Amino acid sequence: MNHTRILPDFSSIEAYHQYLSHTPDGCSRTVAHYLEQIRTHAHLNAFVEVFSEESMARARDLDAKRSRGEATGKLHGVVVAIKDVICYRDHKVSAASRILKDFVSVFSATAVEQMLQEEAIIIGSCNCDEFAMGSTNENSAYGRVLNALSAQRVPGGSSGGSAVAVQAGLCMVSLGSDTGGSVRQPADFCGIIGLKPTYGRISRHGLIAYASSFDQIGIFSQNIADASRVLEVINGKDPYDSTVLQEKVTEYPKGPSSRKFRIAVLKNALEHPSLDPEIRDSIRGLAGELRTQGHPVEEVDFNLIDYIVPAYYVLTTAEASSILSSYD
Repeated sequence: MNHTRILPDFSSIEAYHQYLSHTPDGCSRTVAHYLEQIRTHAHLNAFVEVFSEESMARARDLDAKRSRGEATGKLHGVVVAIKDVICYRDHKVSAASRILKDFVSVFSATAVEQMLQEEAIIIGSCNCDEFAMGSTNENSAYGRVLNALSAQRVPGGSSGGSAVAVQAGLCMVSLGSDTGGSVRQPADFCGIIGLKPTYGRISRHGLIAYASSFDQIGIFSQNIADASRVLEVINGKDPYDSTVLQEKVTEYPKGPSSRKFRIAVLKNALEHPSLDPEIRDSIRGLAGELRTQGHPVEEVDFNLIDYIVPAYYVLTTAEASSILSSYD
């Protein structure tokens, strides 16, 4: 059955939950819709595995729970995809590499467990650059991921599959990982929200590492409110990760704030010869808008700009060499 026409526009998780409040089989209809969309957009190669039967069964269970009048979780029925570097118990996780082909995880990442506890539905695992090393999602054992806006454009990486899954409407939100831009850059390329939280805000337990002192699980969504809701669920202390922050943040802003923020723009980056003039002009235009709104925006000198990328590659590749040696 084609469910597309009878589904509302899920502009946010809040709107979706309102829909579920008066639709007894809403989760089942929703999962069926997304499974159909995944099949229709299979050419994008965003997924490496789709949990069709499992996600439908969970949807039916959640519909039954609502019908009994029981309290529901913060992510009740929300359809989520996860990057193929995030462990999900009894499911394959390969980091898009033949090295880990057919490896089945024996436990779930803490972030996955937290989402499941709040009644999310995990619909599948997303393609990525091998071992999360790349910025185009062309370096995967499963083949390249296509940008839904144009097959001639890369989606960014390494979390390209997770970004495209949200961009193309194949799930509501997704999880990726970000070491040096692997959530932020594909979110930008795909025109969606991408959040790399403060290092340590989300437990790294169950995340296949690239460089442990840089890695962080991140969130893709269509809007800020949904990213905030997911972050509220998956942040906080974890005995399995000694680097995680101990404070649990229970609420994040869901929209524009009335606060005035002091914002610094790196003058050296804006004037760097490698920066596209269109991007430079766009950033300065945004800075002007923010000033008009009352936010102090100042261009500041940062003379270490040329050392950032070299330092990043020295540190991350050293860590990656150590970590990957365990697979030898």
